[in-house]
Amino acid sequence: MEGFFEKLETALKNNSLVKMTLSKPVSKISDLRIVYVKPILLKDNKMYQFTYRYERRDETKNFDASQTMEQVRSLVPADFQNVSLFTLTEDVTLLVSKKGKPTLMCKKINEKREVDLSHDHEKQRLIDPSNPWWHLLGLTTRDGKVTADMQHKFKQICKYVEIVDGVMRQTKFGDEIHIADMGAGKGYLTFALYEYLTRNYDNKIVMEGVEIRKDLVLKINDIIEKCQLNDFKFIENSIEDYKPSKLDVLIALHACDTATDDAILKGIRNNAQLIICAPCCHKQIRREMEKSGKFNSITRYGIFLERQAVMIIDAVRALVLEYCGYKTQVMEFIEIDNTPKNVLLVGRKSDKPVDKEAVSNQIRGILEQYGIGEHYLWSKMWRNVRLT
Repeated sequence: MEGFFEKLETALKNNSLVKMTLSKPVSKISDLRIVYVKPILLKDNKMYQFTYRYERRDETKNFDASQTMEQVRSLVPADFQNVSLFTLTEDVTLLVSKKGKPTLMCKKINEKREVDLSHDHEKQRLIDPSNPWWHLLGLTTRDGKVTADMQHKFKQICKYVEIVDGVMRQTKFGDEIHIADMGAGKGYLTFALYEYLTRNYDNKIVMEGVEIRKDLVLKINDIIEKCQLNDFKFIENSIEDYKPSKLDVLIALHACDTATDDAILKGIRNNAQLIICAPCCHKQIRREMEKSGKFNSITRYGIFLERQAVMIIDAVRALVLEYCGYKTQVMEFIEIDNTPKNVLLVGRKSDKPVDKEAVSNQIRGILEQYGIGEHYLWSKMWRNVRLT
C-alpha cells in the first residue's frame, strides 16, 4: 500500500502524473461509483481536478499536490479497492482484496505521453459516444449525443467495461490479447470493450464477436468496415462450433441455458487465460431436479427450487473450472438489461497443481445430493476427458 503512495507522491513531485482512476467501491450501496483525477492549470497554478462520479451526478473539485495525497489516502482503501495511476514513464495498478490485502503492479511504458493540463469540462466517460459506430449502432444522434431512450443502456455498457477491465488488469497477457465475445448479439458490449481496450491498453487487441444470427453479423461487419476498425470482426457461428485460431479471453454474457456451458467449455479447450461469464438461466438443472422428485422441505417450494437450481448450476460450473486448472471467483453483477442481480463467474488460468479427485468428489456429491443425473458442462467435459 505504501509502495503505491510513494509512486503517487513521486509523480506529483516531478509533474509526471497523466491521469488516475479510483474504482471498485468497497460498499455496494455507495452512491459514489468512481473518481477520475487529472492535472490542470488553474490561474497559472498546477492543480489536480477530481471528478467524483455518483449514481446520478458528477461533482468536480480541484486540489493542490499535498491535498491530492490527502484525498487519495482518505479514499483508498476505505472507499475504493482499485487504483490505476498513469504517469509519463509507467502504469501503476493497486488492487485491494476483500480481506484488505494490497497487490501492486507496475509496468514501464515505451510510448511517448504528454500531460494534458486543459480543463475537463465534459463528463469523462469510459466510452466516447461521439465515435461513429455508436450512431451506426443506434445509440447516439449524428452529433454524438446519447439518445434519451438509450441513456440507461449506455450507462450499463460503461459499467460492463469497468468490470471487465478490473478483471483483465489482474491477468498478465502477451503483446496481443485475443478476445472472443460469445453470443455477441447487437454488438453493444463488444464494441464498447474493443473501444476501451484499444485506447487504454498497450497490447494489440484482436476482437471477435460470435453470433449465430446472419443478419446481425452482416450488419455489424458492415459497421466495422465503414469505421475502419482493425483486428475486429463478427463471425456467424454457434458457440459450440466456433473454432478460434487463438483465445486469451472468453466472454459470455447472457448465453441462454446450456450455451453458457458451451462457452465455458470452449474457453477450457482453447486454454484461455481468462473466462468471464454471466450465466443466464438454470433450465437444464431444474429439469433434472424435478425429474428426480428428490425434493426436500425447502426446494418443494417453486421459488426456492429455482434459487437452489441457480446456485447449484453455477457452483458446479465454478468447480469444473477449478478441476481444469482455473482459479475461480463468483461475484455479484448487475446485468446489462437491468434485471435482478446475477452472478459473474470468472476463471483465471493457474499454474498451481489441482487435486482433481477432491474437486471431482465435490461435484459428484452436489449432484447426488440433489438427485441430478446430469450437469451439462460436467458431463460433456468428462466425456471429452475420457475419450482423450
